[in-house]
Amino acid sequence: MERIASPVRSRARPPTFMRLPLDRDPTARDLVVLGVPYDESGRCPGTRLGPDAVRSVSALAHVPGADRGPGTFDLVDCVDGGDVDLTPPDPDTDTGRGPGGVPETLYRRLSHLLTGNATVLLLGGGRSLTVAALRAVAERHGPVALLHLAADPAEDHPEDEVRCRAVQEHLVDPSAVVRIGLRGGGAPDRAGGAATLDVGRFGRLGVRGAAGVVRHRIGRRPVYVSVAVDVADPAFAPGTGTRVPGGLTSREILGVLRCVGDLCPVGFEVTGVSPPQDRSGITAALAAEIAGELIHEYARAQRIPM
Repeated sequence: MERIASPVRSRARPPTFMRLPLDRDPTARDLVVLGVPYDESGRCPGTRLGPDAVRSVSALAHVPGADRGPGTFDLVDCVDGGDVDLTPPDPDTDTGRGPGGVPETLYRRLSHLLTGNATVLLLGGGRSLTVAALRAVAERHGPVALLHLAADPAEDHPEDEVRCRAVQEHLVDPSAVVRIGLRGGGAPDRAGGAATLDVGRFGRLGVRGAAGVVRHRIGRRPVYVSVAVDVADPAFAPGTGTRVPGGLTSREILGVLRCVGDLCPVGFEVTGVSPPQDRSGITAALAAEIAGELIHEYARAQRIPM
């Protein structure tokens, strides 16, 4: 019997966000997408798998902003920087995974990236890592404003604790914080000064009214934009661990984020995707759309003609 030679297998390129070029040590870029494969304990395990899931589904997404003028990636120089290496530095200890180790690792990586690049968009990670990201951003820009979209605070990772720490460390300007999407009223604002639009107030104001509050409160201060995908109703994002109905729709989230281009954004994160809790993939698809919209709004914020 004649043997048939097996075809030569080409090496597959690692998936990147929206098929952007992969550059693990970028310099002089407008924006670097960075995965944070980190799994926090609590109500939403599996978030370490979020960055890969978002990248995979993003390959099928449309180029953000293409329906509003030139494609975003024709306007800003973006690359995918791969994932943050969260491997413990010493195998005999767990310092790379402990509560101090992972945030410090992320801070060092971001601090290095922001010395040679304009801004970073984080995919994945957990809410406890927001402070580490803010440390790196504030190191370059000083205390920043904060636009935070999230559902009601989880008991183990309360957003109020995150903001309190950020204010105490002078990373965030407490008078320029806007919280959108909390359900059940959320936690009391112990950090002080935040404009809180829970789902009830958001519903009364609508997307346009909520965007007006954001513009008025934040103005032209440098702003860090944090979106936890659990801000969406579970019908639109079942893979976040939140089962309480009444969140924002996908259209409302993307609609309110369109005001970011009127601000001065200096950093972004999209967190909370847990693929094991959503086999349909729609949570990862929503996260990819949110991240794409944020990149487009970053291009608008640079006042690039479109």
